[in-house]
Amino acid sequence: MRAHKILVLHGPNLNQLGIRQPEIYGHETLDDINSRLFEKAAVNGWDITCLQSNHEGDLIDAIHAARTDGTGLIVINPAAYTHTSVAILDALNAYEGGVIEVHLSNIHKRESFRHHSYVSRRADGVIAGLGSRGYLLALDTLS
Repeated sequence: MRAHKILVLHGPNLNQLGIRQPEIYGHETLDDINSRLFEKAAVNGWDITCLQSNHEGDLIDAIHAARTDGTGLIVINPAAYTHTSVAILDALNAYEGGVIEVHLSNIHKRESFRHHSYVSRRADGVIAGLGSRGYLLALDTLS
């Protein structure tokens, strides 16, 4: 997979990382994660944008924009929208670049409703349960 422009989407409640259920999600903040993503992108000469929203429409609008702005890869942690959002799936289905789905926790070891992902139907790869390292591994698909 080759891309020079990357969009990283963080879904609802991920702005609370570091304080929300650290026993599941760890103590790192979203700023910590984004900083490491920006560092890796700078080393590799990639243009990266990170967006977190608690609003489904904001995430969909960003996916729509990625269709025409040269974005070659979307890394998405849809959070709770993983299990509920046909609208995000539809937006991703209209996007022609690569899609990697990331989850901090292993969604398959959690409540049964978390085992289903609409986004996985479109994703080229899924990384779950490796904490924030999953985001960096998603970028490794560009190598």
